[in-house]
Amino acid sequence: MADNELNSQMDDSSVIRAVCVYCGSSPGADSTFMGASRELGRALAGANLKLIYGGGTTGLMGAVAHGTLDAGGDVGAIIPSFLINREANHASLTMFEDLTITDTMHERKRQMFDRSDAFVALPGGIGTVEEIVEVMTWGQLGRHRKPIVLVNINGFWNPLIALLDHLRDTGFIHSAKLLQPIVAEQVKDVVPAILDAAVLARVAAESEPAIIEKL
Repeated sequence: MADNELNSQMDDSSVIRAVCVYCGSSPGADSTFMGASRELGRALAGANLKLIYGGGTTGLMGAVAHGTLDAGGDVGAIIPSFLINREANHASLTMFEDLTITDTMHERKRQMFDRSDAFVALPGGIGTVEEIVEVMTWGQLGRHRKPIVLVNINGFWNPLIALLDHLRDTGFIHSAKLLQPIVAEQVKDVVPAILDAAVLARVAAESEPAIIEKL
């Protein structure tokens, strides 16, 4: 990531226009996951926040997209060509006005990162875990200040939260202030948490010049 690109992202860290949602392409074993995903989509639309996500039309991915679209919201779907007919099909993808088909997973993830001002993880599998951990890693390294939210439906993310606590307690997280994902126990708390985090980011950014002057 170039320095000018990083600086631009730092300057815009308090502006929330689009939210990236990571989640499973399957419905999961708990029936509440699907309802929570649709609810999140409706909440994003209601707050005039664009959904950026991985383009799947099945499982939780499909639910959050339909929830957003049904509520009149805007969706940016980004899917690698090799996942078409696995997470979606050509016919179902026609529902998106903003559709990007990438060549690789890396390109998909990079576009999702670049086009989003915050990140939300609903329940999901290994891919979902990998994606949210990656943006947490970039945050710990100081590459962005975008809010990160774990939607802890029925305690789904408790094992990951416990692992982060373990890594911190055993001395392997050295920039804890840069790695503070927000835990939302209910979907209704997600959008307010993101907007509150944006306000805090703006206050922190405004205070930094004064701190630098004192140094």
